[in-house]
Amino acid sequence: MHAMLFQRPDAPLVWAEVPDPRPDDQQVLIRIHACGVCRTDLHLVDGELPNPRQPVIPGHEIIGEVIQKGAAVDRFDIGDRVGVPWLGWTCGDCEYCQSGRENLCGKARFTGYQIDGGYAELTVADQRFCFTVGNQYSDLDAAPLLCAGLIGYRALKMAGEARNLGIYGFGAAAHIVTQVAQYEGRKVYAFTREGDDAAQAFAKELGAVWAGSSASPPPVPLDAALIFAPVGSLIPTALGATARGGTVVCGGIHMSDIPAFPYSLLWDERVLRSVANLTRADAQEFLSLAPRVPVTTRPIAYPLKQANQALDDLRHGRFSGAAVLVPGMSE
Repeated sequence: MHAMLFQRPDAPLVWAEVPDPRPDDQQVLIRIHACGVCRTDLHLVDGELPNPRQPVIPGHEIIGEVIQKGAAVDRFDIGDRVGVPWLGWTCGDCEYCQSGRENLCGKARFTGYQIDGGYAELTVADQRFCFTVGNQYSDLDAAPLLCAGLIGYRALKMAGEARNLGIYGFGAAAHIVTQVAQYEGRKVYAFTREGDDAAQAFAKELGAVWAGSSASPPPVPLDAALIFAPVGSLIPTALGATARGGTVVCGGIHMSDIPAFPYSLLWDERVLRSVANLTRADAQEFLSLAPRVPVTTRPIAYPLKQANQALDDLRHGRFSGAAVLVPGMSE
């Protein structure tokens, strides 16, 4: 099969022909129809994530069809359409796995990081970490749900009952979570890079009641803020925009260093917390909820061979919505 290989940090992915993967007893072999391009993939390529497997095939927003299954697979049949997310395997035995917090498993392995992912024509995945995706979504539209949607949903849950919700960094996750937040009756305040009129217009189009620069104060104190931009300096900014008792949730796997800030920003029982990975329960809840909202995604399709271009376009904010790689798409 053909795949885009990550071989070392700070180097372009390499178009390569590699052996077809073979499923073990608990795995399914999937013909990939679409794979979303996530900012986590960009952190991998840019050398900002520790100890990746080298080489590895990136990609963890996978939509495809089961074409072969291992001897012990009982959840799926040949021809089923499945989605494969970031969390690809956990031990099942540790205190975290046993208490519904498998996202914190110390032995967890992640798709497109330690496990070959979706920047390819085929992949294998543990049946326990694959999910049925409803026919309400095309392959292209469904792919961003598998990480941008799932992480955004988990971050939103961490915000509790917040009614006035700030979102810092209006990309793939934000454009999905904004729709869910509105469905739940919340008001969204969108923060973007200075002068990014296109992103601010996109946020308002999706229903944000206000959109402006990350450096600007919102018109009302926020009950909670979700930070999707990997910019550490946004933490004191978001705390300063949050009301007493509010929560700031960091939704990314990587963030630049957080500058020192006065204790007064955290005082008044504000909460600062991170979101790590996801659980299978998150996936089941969100993939059931998304069609009811209904969540719409804004995918931008790229041929698989143009993964480096998609990553560079993401790095420089050249699109609104979510990039998706499509094997077999002509260049």
